[in-house]
Amino acid sequence: MARIELIDRKEGLAPEQARLFDWITESRGELVRPFQVLLHAPAQAEHIARLGHVVRFESGLDGADRELAILATGQSHGCRYVWDTHLDLARREGVGPEAIAYLDGDGGDLAAREAAILDMVAELCGSSSLSASTFARVESELGAEAVVELSVLVGYYTLLGYAMAAFDVCSLAWED
Repeated sequence: MARIELIDRKEGLAPEQARLFDWITESRGELVRPFQVLLHAPAQAEHIARLGHVVRFESGLDGADRELAILATGQSHGCRYVWDTHLDLARREGVGPEAIAYLDGDGGDLAAREAAILDMVAELCGSSSLSASTFARVESELGAEAVVELSVLVGYYTLLGYAMAAFDVCSLAWED
């Protein structure tokens, strides 16, 4: 049960909230759950939404790399919502069944690039830092710009997960 009323329609919103509701809906196709919470604080929601737009739609990351990192971040934080909303998109963007099986705990072989991304996400989510060896592997596989973009992506999805978890709208239990 959500600890806050989720904003899921435009009616009754203050003008600033309504404007942002329209922009988020236009850019994402719907008002996704994190923003149903965040719209209660429209100034923060706007900046977070703009960052998310850059992370999702203006990133230099390959779609498969981006979606693999999103799935791994959601899983690392136990946010089933992220997994559920990105799994089909990850498949469409080219994340292979082996990588999905690996994340889902069913083993599977990973390419060096996938392993580097998953190791980076695991380290950042687990310790809020990145070892020199993992940094070097990811930089070698993807380049310095991608390391920056991946670190921002992990931070962004961590922020969304925490915001949803605070209001009990992101399952923290990884259950089927």
